[in-house]
Amino acid sequence: MPSFCLCGGWEEPLKEEQSNGTPRVKMGILIQEGPKGILLSLLGLLSDAFLTDGLIRQQRKQGRSKVLSGRLPCLVTNVQHCVRSSDFSCTDLAAFPSPGAELLPVEKERLRYPKIWKMLVAAMCLALLGCLQAQEFKGHVSIILLGATGDLAKKYLWQGLFQLYLDEAGKGHSFSFHGAALTAPQQGQKLMDKALESLSCPEDLAPSHCAEVKGQFLQLSQYRQLKTAEDYQTLNKDIETQVQQDGLWEAGRIFYFSVPPFAYADIARNINSSCRPHPGAWLRVVLEKPFGHDHLSAQQLASELGSFFQEEEMYRVDHYLGKQAVAQILPFRDQNRKALDGLWDRHHVERVEIVLKETVDAEGRASFYEEYGVIRDTLQNHLTEILTLVAMELPHNISSSAAVLQHKLQAFQALRGLQKNSAILGQYQAYSGQVRQELQKPDSYQSLTPTFAGVLVYIDNLRWEGVPFILMSGKALDERVGYVRILFKNRAYCTQSERRWAPEQSRCLPQQIVFYIGHGELGHPTILVSQNLFKPHLPTQSWKEVHGEPGLRLFGRPLSDYYAYRPVREQDAYSTLLSHIFHGRKESFITTENLLASWVFWTPLLDSLALEVPRLYPGGAENGHLLDFEYSGGQLSFSQQQLEVLMPELGSVPKPSDFQVLGAQYRQSPLVTAWPEELISRLASDIEATAVQSVRLFGKFHLALSGGSSPIALFQQLTMGHFSFPWAHTHLWLVDERCVPLSDPESNFQGLQTHLLQHVRVPYYNIHPMPVHLHQRLCAEEDQGAQSYAREISALVANSSFDLVLLGMGTDGHTASLFPQSPAGLDGDQLVVLTESPFRPHQRMSLSLPLINRAKKVAVLVMGRAKREITMLVSRVGHEPTKWPISGVLPLSGQLVWYMDYEAFLG
Repeated sequence: MPSFCLCGGWEEPLKEEQSNGTPRVKMGILIQEGPKGILLSLLGLLSDAFLTDGLIRQQRKQGRSKVLSGRLPCLVTNVQHCVRSSDFSCTDLAAFPSPGAELLPVEKERLRYPKIWKMLVAAMCLALLGCLQAQEFKGHVSIILLGATGDLAKKYLWQGLFQLYLDEAGKGHSFSFHGAALTAPQQGQKLMDKALESLSCPEDLAPSHCAEVKGQFLQLSQYRQLKTAEDYQTLNKDIETQVQQDGLWEAGRIFYFSVPPFAYADIARNINSSCRPHPGAWLRVVLEKPFGHDHLSAQQLASELGSFFQEEEMYRVDHYLGKQAVAQILPFRDQNRKALDGLWDRHHVERVEIVLKETVDAEGRASFYEEYGVIRDTLQNHLTEILTLVAMELPHNISSSAAVLQHKLQAFQALRGLQKNSAILGQYQAYSGQVRQELQKPDSYQSLTPTFAGVLVYIDNLRWEGVPFILMSGKALDERVGYVRILFKNRAYCTQSERRWAPEQSRCLPQQIVFYIGHGELGHPTILVSQNLFKPHLPTQSWKEVHGEPGLRLFGRPLSDYYAYRPVREQDAYSTLLSHIFHGRKESFITTENLLASWVFWTPLLDSLALEVPRLYPGGAENGHLLDFEYSGGQLSFSQQQLEVLMPELGSVPKPSDFQVLGAQYRQSPLVTAWPEELISRLASDIEATAVQSVRLFGKFHLALSGGSSPIALFQQLTMGHFSFPWAHTHLWLVDERCVPLSDPESNFQGLQTHLLQHVRVPYYNIHPMPVHLHQRLCAEEDQGAQSYAREISALVANSSFDLVLLGMGTDGHTASLFPQSPAGLDGDQLVVLTESPFRPHQRMSLSLPLINRAKKVAVLVMGRAKREITMLVSRVGHEPTKWPISGVLPLSGQLVWYMDYEAFLG
């Protein structure tokens, strides 16, 4: 039975031109003659559509346009002419003729079978459209692994690339893998070959097929030295030559930087100048942490990389985002929206714990660890990224990378700033010795680098306000485990005894959701949901339900109390992330904007802890309860005192409890001096006693507070343990204010709001911020903000006499916002004045010295070694407010009390 060949745009006449005796095909489909033949060909067209480009290229390399296909029709693209059926070998379809059948004109067949021809045309349109869509995902991909002989490459990256090849090679892409390093070619190839020996296949892959695919991968992998700009130019030329010789088209290139950050700039410069793919192909550059040491260094590194690469080309890796339990947080929240919508908020969540514990220490990594420490190593990146996945608002479409990254950024921006007492630090006992040995430090060297840290984080938004997020990580601990635990509030009371509580019914049992990252008691990634919460939905193709092992308990309950799910197939984090890189899924990576937002959050804490001495712990099970901690009033503290000195060469550091508060005189007024904790405790108690007495006598308490950093500890003390404080009858005033919007972080009112007001219940009409921002202007004379505040004081405060004014003292002798050599507010009748500060922001509003001296009691708080010099100076001067404004503080009929810590008083 004869056949015919359909060519070109269906109307093009059959051509039999040949070039150099080699048949060329523009577009050809071998179609059987007759209705049955056409229908059979149509079925083949719909079922198989197009042959892969790789197969076509293979035939072209052999100098022929013949195409082998397991099923027909045979369709060839990107060639020139339609040829006789004898030039095709079409098999596995018995109805087709043997090679050599005579070609019939297309036009003749179209006229003989018009209806079937229309069906065929429609089918071809669909097939061509499918081909065009499919070809978007095809092409050649070159993957260049920089640092190919390093530890990370040996342990994870080569295996991850092999898994990528297993997953993608059969889907129309061709690959080449280039291992690169500074090592000379011969030695580098040996090292790379050794790393490739350990490649393994999934358990469900047949050994014979595994060996075959592994052999293919090894053939596609080669080592090259990348040291100079010429090396990068050669690499680029070799890739282009390979693509052209094999008749390929280039889809893109991936450069994986498994190298130290100091090498990034030179590599990036060489890639940008010499090794970018041609226009139309993509470039993806993969970067490993650390991404800076603080906000400034992260900015500098980001700026440098940004000069070579576009944002969409950079993929910053945090490998914890590829761990299966972590990667499932957002999908879990999405798939269980209905159940979680009423639970995932401050009204129901008691706390969130994000924990990463390690049993190993830092031996062999002392150089890295001494520079970065535990906060930079794990909390600033791994644990913070996980926090954002838990806390972020859930996008409508979690498959949208842009939406996920934007919502993560919003979560970063809602994090409340950290204070020094937001963290507790520890260091395992042997660490300093390891540093001395590895870095050749003197025998007297004692490191302050923490190897353990707990940090208390709050999020200032409506969903999470007041919910503590506890981040904890450390080395040389009692177990290796990582998890995210969301513990829900339990308001139920059950009258029956506990032995009658059914796990899936009783509301009295703990309610929690745990994303168990791995290791620990379970030893594998698991998602746990208390049975008395809800039965979760998870994708059955990738997660399976498991049942509890007898005797196994997790977080205080037997495993049988949970719905528990584990992955059907466990996969390494780098394999997951490499797949996401290949497919351009940016949501699993860290953008420049999110990176800098994270460093903005962490850098102030790191700076404040730079000289903090960490608590020493022996390591492992011997730690006992030494590192247990608790949170209260927005701060963390160890649960038990450290009773022994583990570093005898440093000597015993006196604790506040070792000293009683000392009373004395300073400038002919009472002086209270103590260590900082005792001093703040004493001042808070004195303020409370004054408040209680004022409310008892007058029904209200007018308290004027200064800004700055010194009162922060006092505010926190007042919120923690002074539950009898009469806040409902207290009016809060400001002693001074910077001329910035009240929402600005530099605003004294903003500090008062952050550290005091949001933790106590003061009626809003009893709160009196200074009116520095009127008519969209800051401290404009014509707005008369100072006069307005003075009128408010006169109207509400009897005789304009505050019950207590809290002041500080600057290193130049200023107090409130009254500065030396500035006459404003030092005398006269004005109650409130505008002043000029030598420090930014320069414009200020302040209570005047005459108004301060009307107070019934004035407390001056002076803390820190930096105040020692001014403390000594002021103790000797007389009444000279133009030089030292603090010397003009002397209540007319009230009491002045000085509160100084030992460092300010004794140095």
